Amino acid sequence: MLTVHNFSYGALTPVLAYLMSFLGSFLGLRCTARSRACTGAARVRWLLVGAISIGVTGIWVMHFIAMLGFTIPGKIIRYSVPITVASMLVAVTVVALGLLIVGFGGVTLRPLLLGGLLTGIGVAAMHYSGMAAMRMSARMSYSPVLFTLSVVIAIAAATAALWAALRLRGIRSTLGAAMIMGVAISGMHYTGMAAMRVSPADGAPMAMGGASAEAFLLPLIIGISITTFLLTATVALSPTEDELSAEAELMRRIESVRAAAGSQLAEQALEEYAAPVCAQEAESR
Repeated sequence: MLTVHNFSYGALTPVLAYLMSFLGSFLGLRCTARSRACTGAARVRWLLVGAISIGVTGIWVMHFIAMLGFTIPGKIIRYSVPITVASMLVAVTVVALGLLIVGFGGVTLRPLLLGGLLTGIGVAAMHYSGMAAMRMSARMSYSPVLFTLSVVIAIAAATAALWAALRLRGIRSTLGAAMIMGVAISGMHYTGMAAMRVSPADGAPMAMGGASAEAFLLPLIIGISITTFLLTATVALSPTEDELSAEAELMRRIESVRAAAGSQLAEQALEEYAAPVCAQEAESR
């Protein structure tokens, strides 16, 4: 079995990976909180933005920042571009399903557990499909016990995050939930890495395709990170959940006043029209 290193740059990659996981989780939870004050298409938009934040930044970027520190002495590691991009889409899709289930299913236990199960499986699927994107002259296998444990951690983390998205209010509560979620996602990643076993490839070395981490992953991670910071600033400046609820309540009151005023004007117009008619009928009698 070959020796692998998960921390080739020391604490740099795990710390940066955790920070991006925390930031993506925080942004996603804030978007989900704002969705509670909306209905219909507006709620769907907030939930989808939250899914992109958690799926891309909180999970996918965290994974591949951590993978920048993964090396095998004497081996060149490259990444399949289609599989790497597909792993990102998997993360966003399953997180979106989980958020939509709990976003429209209410605060009962059933949608929470179902959403957490789907999202957790999606987190694990993103990790292991991202691992499958690696191209190197070696064979990978996984310890069944640690593999199962990593999936359980992913499901528990996802369920806790969805519960937080439904229950918690305010910046401090969201910061705490995002910190815990970042720890859980990072823990799932490194548990999955601990489950991996790398052995020398059988036969003659095969030609490897794909792109190097420096040429493909690093620019993509930097671009997504910059976009995430800008999106975080945008969400921070947008109305809060309480402000959105207050605005919606104000609009409902305005509409009710307009409806009442319209009914009153209609009655007045009817009375004004009916008065001369009634007078003419009285004269004819």
